[in-house]
Amino acid sequence: MKTEQTDVLVIGAGPAGCVAASILNKQGIKVKVVEKLKFPRFVIGESLLPRVMDHLDEAGLLEDVKAAEFQKKFGAKFVMGEKVCDFNFEDQFSQGWKWTWQVPRGEFDQILSRGLIKMGVAVDFETTVTAIRFNADESSVTTVEDKAGNKTNIEARFIVDASGYGRVIPNMLGINKVSSLDPRKTHFTHFVDKKRPEGIEGNRITVVVHEQQVWIWVIPFSNGVTSVGFVGEPGFFKKYPEDFTERMRALVNDSEILRERFKDAEMVLPAQTIEGYSISATKFFGEGFVTVGNATEFLDPVFSSGVTFAMESGSVAAKLVAKKMKGETIDFQKDYVDYMASGIDVFRTYVNSWYNGDLHQIFFSKTQDLSIKKQICSVLAGYVWDLENPFVKKHARAVSSLASMLRSQEVNA
Repeated sequence: MKTEQTDVLVIGAGPAGCVAASILNKQGIKVKVVEKLKFPRFVIGESLLPRVMDHLDEAGLLEDVKAAEFQKKFGAKFVMGEKVCDFNFEDQFSQGWKWTWQVPRGEFDQILSRGLIKMGVAVDFETTVTAIRFNADESSVTTVEDKAGNKTNIEARFIVDASGYGRVIPNMLGINKVSSLDPRKTHFTHFVDKKRPEGIEGNRITVVVHEQQVWIWVIPFSNGVTSVGFVGEPGFFKKYPEDFTERMRALVNDSEILRERFKDAEMVLPAQTIEGYSISATKFFGEGFVTVGNATEFLDPVFSSGVTFAMESGSVAAKLVAKKMKGETIDFQKDYVDYMASGIDVFRTYVNSWYNGDLHQIFFSKTQDLSIKKQICSVLAGYVWDLENPFVKKHARAVSSLASMLRSQEVNA
């Protein structure tokens, strides 16, 4: 069996893996990336947040993505019946990027991996990890198999697991943990959007409250295709047809906002369902490895936090691994796990508050405090580590107290 050596093996060529590999490569560390699938490949998570622009720039991948001319995203529109709440990233509280993109993820992820290869990083696609043996000195031997069945042993000083939903190391070590969030299901497709409204109204992402526990995303791409998805508790979908295409048609027909625009639209992505996607782990690093991206934790698609956390974790972990490779003492618990958890906890508050109705109360209230709206806007932009922002620093109390106050005002009005 062939044997290769590298300093760091990165498992997975998605956003987390590409950011991590690029940062390590820039530090002069030899990196090898293995990816199970052939790119481009479909994956959900198409609406980015401004925070990712910092990581694309840091990784040297920003100009590659700019060249693709994806649909720019300047904010988000939330709709509940006749009520509308607009967030514009220009008006956010935190210092940071004021825009980002809405992207077909297959194309976006391929651009990142090609940029990585252009930097001289070896990326092997259609290569599956079949076994990992960790040594006493934290080095490892990973056995991989390519599409032709050829096996190779990769000797590495450290592993960054960015395998996403494949969760290679969590599965191998049995460290998966059920998420604290309620189980939810999503049903989605990509439509040819021939009836897209003109101008900004047709280009911006829209989130629609369909029912108290059910919402819809509408994400237009620059290629004339729009991603549409319904998210809710699994029981909601039982009243709809089992056939995925028929189910999508029925869901669209039940939405006054979507019906006219998409009822006869062609589906260029077969309608599909994902269920039970929220997941976590009991540990995020160990002797010889660290997990990043969705291999660590995934919350919920409602505020598009997935790619943001993927890139943030890839960036933070890679810098610590680089220090470790150079013989410096690092603290993964404090500087990686605790840091990431603080941001994830902020978004967890907003996800829970979306489903319990607190954010509906805040977003669609007749009383809008513009300073508070700016602070919430920064959270929605992904700046969830800005402790100068009260809606980050005391996120749970700030959201629940504001929602309670607004409800009380309505009762007494």
